Amino acid sequence: MALDRVPRKVGIVGYGRLGQSLVSHLLTQGSELGLELVFVWNRDPGRMAGSIPPSLQLQNLAALGERHPDLVVEVAHPKIIQESGAEILRYANLLVGSPSALADQATERQLLEASYRWGHAVFVARGALWGAEDITRLDEAGGLQSLRVTMATHPDGFRLEGPLATMRSTGPRAVLYEGPVRGLCPHAPRNSNTMAAAALAAPSLGFDRVIGVLVADFSLKNMHVVDVELSGPPGPTGQSFAVHTHRENPAEPGAVTGSATVTTFWRSLVGCCQLPSKPGIHLC
Repeated sequence: MALDRVPRKVGIVGYGRLGQSLVSHLLTQGSELGLELVFVWNRDPGRMAGSIPPSLQLQNLAALGERHPDLVVEVAHPKIIQESGAEILRYANLLVGSPSALADQATERQLLEASYRWGHAVFVARGALWGAEDITRLDEAGGLQSLRVTMATHPDGFRLEGPLATMRSTGPRAVLYEGPVRGLCPHAPRNSNTMAAAALAAPSLGFDRVIGVLVADFSLKNMHVVDVELSGPPGPTGQSFAVHTHRENPAEPGAVTGSATVTTFWRSLVGCCQLPSKPGIHLC
């Protein structure tokens, strides 16, 4: 069934594995959903040659307003959100595929200011975060006391920066980082998005109190494993409400994004196109 507003014009920023999948979905299924692909931008334009029609290739991201998008989807790198996110919101709603960018407080503040100034929404893709809505509901009810997200995969699946880039595993399984998500995101911008989404799902804890754990595991050559552990305050009996989810996501060796996450992202894209353009940051 087509969406109420036909067509919703969508632009894609980033043409890696995830961007390629979204473009394919839009070209093959978009019309029946009331979605129209109006541009694709990539930092390296040559990557689009031969696969994206020239009419859909956007050479200059600053010119995206000429395509009149309703939604711009970022699936490139957190730096794109930090450098261009606020300007994108001048023209369209924004679906953030790199929520680790929001660990930078200045970036989060700029996005919120632009969102309210121009009346456009900032949507954040939940990605590999299982139970995002339940986390948010519990947080809103004051029932969330702690939240911990552990992401484990083979070291080849990491794209690390700073001090984490020089760390070497001393055994078959090693904890590379354990601490507040805000401290992890700058050094693992492409491997901390699930944790960043959790921090946004639980604003009472946020980036400083949601704990992120990054684990290098040589046995996980084609798998990303995400464990989410949460607890509430003690009840009348002294016991606390607790939930532990364990998600195993098949992934190609060395891939940053697991297979199931690609499907989830497409659903986020379709879902946020059905939501009103309400200023603020919203998980989708």
